[in-house]
Amino acid sequence: MTSTPNPWRLRLDHAFHRRIANPITTRMRDQILLETTGRKSGQARRTPVGGRRVADQFWMVSNHGDHSDYVRNIKADPAVRVRIKGQWHHGTAHLLPDDNAIARLATLPRMNSTMVRAFGTNLLTIRIDLTH
Repeated sequence: MTSTPNPWRLRLDHAFHRRIANPITTRMRDQILLETTGRKSGQARRTPVGGRRVADQFWMVSNHGDHSDYVRNIKADPAVRVRIKGQWHHGTAHLLPDDNAIARLATLPRMNSTMVRAFGTNLLTIRIDLTH
C-alpha cells in the first residue's frame, strides 16, 4: 500500500508515539522492542513494535514505511536487535516493498495489525533474519 501520507496525520501520529505511547510501552516487560542504530547520532534507538517470530525470522509491518525513523535507520544500517519475550536477538532487517503488507498483517497478532491498518499511511513489510 503506497501512498503519500497526510503530513498533519503523520505529525500527529509521530508526536503521539514519541511523547506518549513509546515511553510507556518501551518499559513494559512483554513489549517487543526493535533496536536500530540512529542514522545521524549512531546511538541505539528502541521502538516498540508488533509482529511475530516464525522460526529464525521476525516479521512486522511498519505503518508509515519510509516515513518511520526506524525504517530510515534500517536503510542506513540493517543490523538490528529485537527483544522478544524478554530476550534480545541480533538480526539483519530487510525491507520488503513488494510484499503484500495487508495480507502479511493477517498473519501477525490481531491487535497490533488492527492498529497498523487503522492508522497506517504507507504500509511496509519488514523481515528480520535472526542470528544465534
